[in-house]
Amino acid sequence: FKILELPRRFSMWLLILLAWLALWVGGSYWYLFGKKSPFSLESVRPPGPREFDQKKRDKVIKQGFSPDKVPQNLDVIVVGSGIGGLTAAATLAKAGKKVLVLEQHDQAGGCCHTYIEKGFEFDVGLHYIGQLHENSLLRIAFDQISEGQLEFQELHQHFDTIQIGLGDEKREYTIFSGKTEMKAHLMKQFPEDTEAIETFFHIMKVSAKKTHYLATLKLIPQWVSLFLLKSGIANLVSPVFRLSGTCATELVNTLTSNKDLQVIFSYLFYGVPPKESSVLINALLVHHYKRGAYYPKGGASEIAFHIIRTIQKYGGNCLVRAPVSQILVNDKGAAYGVKVRKGQEEVEVHAPVVVSNCGIFTTFQKLLPPEIQVKQDVQERLNMMKHGRGSFLVFSGFDGTEEELGLVSTNFWLFKNNDMDKSMDDFFALSKEDAPDNIPMMFITIPSSKDPEAKLRHPGKCCMTILTMVKYEWFEEWKDTSVRKRGDEYYNYKMRFAKNLFDWACTLFPKIKDKVADVATPLTNMHYLGAQRGAMYSAEHNLERFQAEAVARNRCNTPIKNLYISGQDVFSCGIAGALHGGLLCASTVLDHIVYIDLLLLKKKLKRRKAKELAEQAKKKLQ
Repeated sequence: FKILELPRRFSMWLLILLAWLALWVGGSYWYLFGKKSPFSLESVRPPGPREFDQKKRDKVIKQGFSPDKVPQNLDVIVVGSGIGGLTAAATLAKAGKKVLVLEQHDQAGGCCHTYIEKGFEFDVGLHYIGQLHENSLLRIAFDQISEGQLEFQELHQHFDTIQIGLGDEKREYTIFSGKTEMKAHLMKQFPEDTEAIETFFHIMKVSAKKTHYLATLKLIPQWVSLFLLKSGIANLVSPVFRLSGTCATELVNTLTSNKDLQVIFSYLFYGVPPKESSVLINALLVHHYKRGAYYPKGGASEIAFHIIRTIQKYGGNCLVRAPVSQILVNDKGAAYGVKVRKGQEEVEVHAPVVVSNCGIFTTFQKLLPPEIQVKQDVQERLNMMKHGRGSFLVFSGFDGTEEELGLVSTNFWLFKNNDMDKSMDDFFALSKEDAPDNIPMMFITIPSSKDPEAKLRHPGKCCMTILTMVKYEWFEEWKDTSVRKRGDEYYNYKMRFAKNLFDWACTLFPKIKDKVADVATPLTNMHYLGAQRGAMYSAEHNLERFQAEAVARNRCNTPIKNLYISGQDVFSCGIAGALHGGLLCASTVLDHIVYIDLLLLKKKLKRRKAKELAEQAKKKLQ
């Protein structure tokens, strides 16, 4: 009898195990595929005619806040209309949520907005975007959130020029796009370092193909992520988890002793010297343009214009001049809405979910109630991040065509020497007085040469943007003054920076001396963009932030129930980084990984393309 009992017990436990396994597989399948996708091929339609009527555009991107414009029965409030906030909002709207986006500035778009000064249209923060080739994941995402209305112009294959040194010591290198051309062209310029280039491009490939593993750390339960990392299982799966926390300088030093090539491996600067940055991030930035660099047709403001229309189509809205003064938190510690300043009054707007696209410091240090700010879990989350460097921009407008002025669509990255670590350390250690005369590097972009429609909107006019990174502390003494009323001392100080940057640019473009100029300091970025300490790239992208465990802990959820973070602070900086922050946030809010939906669409589009090519080949044979 006892002998017969054993098989029965074994059978019972086997049945229990199988039942549990079936439930786990079924639950996983339902989580991944069971919920309705917010995305579909049917929602994408051919681009409509470009809207040039500024009054009609303003009704979309400059619609002022008033309580009567707030949609009824809101599901989600998004604070901040940068690309991260708009991406989250549009994705949630397409998933059936009623969404309201609130923007403190008088125009939506964040770093994607443009402004017109004395007849010149200036691009604030979008300089070029990569990975927008046909059927790329990023292109499909843009098509979904704009429902096919965004069009992009591919730039010339020679999209970047890097100059290192001054005068007779100056060396110039060119960066080409192309699946194979980028590497081959670089090898031609560094024939003695082909092995180093080969290795770096392998790192680029691994980083690009496996970055989704890092994103997954933010979407699966945190305890699972940490278990996989601490147990070493994650490192067995992919080297990307080690690369993320690998110092850029240390790694490239093992590849080559050529200091110029080391600069090229880290030339897309974002305020962090290579010795404090992740090699994975630097590799991803270079890889981003491997398949081409692109610019939105009609200018950067097209992005916000079309995404907002998607949000409106599904019953939501985007309202500007709507500064949020506080995120409302109930006595159970859950967010339930926001307070919006309207003149001398504050208007409460309620929704069961609040998404902040203002950056982690503004969200936790300014918008949360004081008694919530001091909580340990909030402080622990804040301590994971550092403030980023401030950005300094010179916007210059010129009367004349690009042909007359010798302007091109290529971007220029200028470095006074080839030791980025030392030059950045030395610069940021300077006194306020010495800093304007010792700028070590800058970036030049010419938006009017990138957008083929710029000539239609502003004939006979060209514009240029110059960017460098600065310390907020150099401008801090004027932080309590009002925009455009900061006084002569402030004006003279910022113009010292501007003159030195512009004079440097004139060594490349000697015909641009007569100009209309506007200058943005960290204080300007704080006022118009809501960027904490003027950091356009938000929290610092230092090495500690990209250690795999830090990546796992820095997720869209916050210690406050129903409050989520979107944008650049979720994963990485730039337009693409912020957009992915929006997708990660939407996935978290919906408890549904929208990337799977995008990947399924990608497969459908590839099959459709293959079918079209097969039919074309068949016709040729006939």
